[in-house]
Amino acid sequence: MEYPIKTLSQLRLVLQGFRKAAGLTQAAMASQLGITQQSYAQIEANPAVSSMERLYKILRILNVELILAYEPNQKIDQGTFSTPRLEEMNENIEKTLEVEPETVKFSRTTAKKSTSRKAPKRVMPPSAKKESW
Repeated sequence: MEYPIKTLSQLRLVLQGFRKAAGLTQAAMASQLGITQQSYAQIEANPAVSSMERLYKILRILNVELILAYEPNQKIDQGTFSTPRLEEMNENIEKTLEVEPETVKFSRTTAKKSTSRKAPKRVMPPSAKKESW
């Protein structure tokens, strides 16, 4: 069965649903990921801040396949992005596309050696024998 996710808030519910359908607890998921139950609970509570790699690992444990679908005729909900933000994104894309690879040059610089810095003092080991507890 397919579950299209249109907003990030839907991802939390879908992850919880797949985990419960697999009969796994948060602790069981966490042990398979090699993290604590509290860490997994944070991921499940707000998966939008997790890396794609971590989300992919979670989906693989749950035997869930990730499918991305391109729908060219579907319009983006204007409530998702503000108009100035959309314009800024479009400008950045246009600027990026205008730059030709030949015009980008990289230079390597080396750090200057500072002679005014003094060497740190060495710590002397204690001279008296320590007590055994």
